[in-house]
Amino acid sequence: MTLEELEQIVATRASAPPDESWTAQLLARGPEYAARKFGEEAVEAVIEAVRNDPSSLTSEAADVLYHLLVMLRARDVALADVMEELARRQSRTGLQEKASRPR
Repeated sequence: MTLEELEQIVATRASAPPDESWTAQLLARGPEYAARKFGEEAVEAVIEAVRNDPSSLTSEAADVLYHLLVMLRARDVALADVMEELARRQSRTGLQEKASRPR
């Protein structure tokens, strides 16, 4: 599965009734809730990385990607826009890109 395919699944499930879709429930609670859930999943992934549990990290990383796409949808940010930003950043090294950001 690609991130684009997952984004499409999120879009499809977003239009389902909330009592039939976890995605719809997350979105119905608002962008702030979707962002909080993303943060919770990210922390859980960090914990599993520190524990050095590859199986659990794999599971948590999947949750992170899913919740990232839900959060992006909650704020009407397309995955394509994120990918374009990543492509733009490839024109310079990571250190150059980081140095160019406003502080």
